[in-house]
Amino acid sequence: MLIWSLPFLVVLPINSYLCKKIMTMEQQEYLDNYERQLKEHLIRVLTSMELLDKQLLESPDITDKWDEVAQSYVTDAVKEIQQYPTVSLGWAMYLGMAVARLWDDDWEIYSKLPNIYEYLRDKRGFDYLDEVVRGDVLGLTGDEYDRMEKVVQGCAQQVLNKIRHEQIEPQSPLAFHAYVKSVRTLYLIGAAVELKALGYKFEKM
Repeated sequence: MLIWSLPFLVVLPINSYLCKKIMTMEQQEYLDNYERQLKEHLIRVLTSMELLDKQLLESPDITDKWDEVAQSYVTDAVKEIQQYPTVSLGWAMYLGMAVARLWDDDWEIYSKLPNIYEYLRDKRGFDYLDEVVRGDVLGLTGDEYDRMEKVVQGCAQQVLNKIRHEQIEPQSPLAFHAYVKSVRTLYLIGAAVELKALGYKFEKM
């Protein structure tokens, strides 16, 4: 049984400022802890697969880009959550991978796109975002193409399991915010996986 119903998700404001305004301090603390625990868990899982190195590779450019695309992504993704919950979650990880690759390729050009998510989505539609990212953006083929599909599906399932384990009240603001935290985390995780694949790593200064 899913935690949220589609009508609630569609009507709730996504703007991050409004989100914080309707959360109590206790709820905000809960969400922050939820996000931290989820991120730490996924890092452990992906480190065991040698796709991360116990840390989350990040770039302010990539992290900040989420705020620009979150509303349009979530608006599309919630339409899939009842029938395809792992798609609704996992496509955010693909988005993070794509943004990281475009950041590395030529951020001077791609940073000027009005909405990178919509730029990718509109190539073939939301349903095929995974194929666009793996094939057109990342250039994966053969076993690597198939392996990345399994990786993302596995991460999305891990997140879905975590959400269900939390037993959050259905159709509540807290449920919506937990969903948004989840897709944001997957976006950042996806970006980190691609940054590592590109050869980036932490270095002590």
